[in-house]
Amino acid sequence: MDKPKVLFLCTGNSARSQMAEAFLREYASDRFEVFSAGLEPKDIHPLAIQVMKEKGISMEGQYSKPLSIFMGKANFDWLITVCDNADKKCPFFPGMGSRLHWPFEDPAKFVGPEQEKLEKFRSIRDAIEIKIKEWLDEFDLLHSVFD
Repeated sequence: MDKPKVLFLCTGNSARSQMAEAFLREYASDRFEVFSAGLEPKDIHPLAIQVMKEKGISMEGQYSKPLSIFMGKANFDWLITVCDNADKKCPFFPGMGSRLHWPFEDPAKFVGPEQEKLEKFRSIRDAIEIKIKEWLDEFDLLHSVFD
């Protein structure tokens, strides 16, 4: 049986969606195929990579991608937008299943000293991890009821 596919989407695919992809892969790669993309992709932010390493999670092999590489070419069971801009601007496309919106602040837009930027990335990383774990718990509960 094919694993359900999840696509995390944000504007730049440089931090939030990349961290969400890495967490879901870490916690449930045996159960889901996980992808991320951006409406206006930029390189992965170095602080996103750093704070994920602090959790023992490598983002090796991940790279920033445009949404267009998936449109009309892949079917997703879930499209999860992780920023308000992507939620507003993301078109509906064939093959898109359930759509969820998890709004997270963009840590890359934070202005301040380097240590405070790092703290902002950690804060957003931790919020994303909590949301991923909650979603997995909800998914498991729902499927245990209907199985």
